[in-house]
Amino acid sequence: MPWTPDDAQHHTHKATTEMLQSLWAKVANECLERTGDEGRAVREANAVVARTAARHPEDD
Repeated sequence: MPWTPDDAQHHTHKATTEMLQSLWAKVANECLERTGDEGRAVREANAVVARTAARHPEDD
């Protein structure tokens, strides 16, 4: 199931901007395509968004 940016807030509270939500969907979909594991895709996307949000607090 491909994810959309709208799905991001259901999986992580850190995806507070459109940029972070789009990033979440991109990472999740790429990981799902690469591994076939939805759980891993969500975890990886959450981790990338959390790191990005921590480095760019002005995006919050």
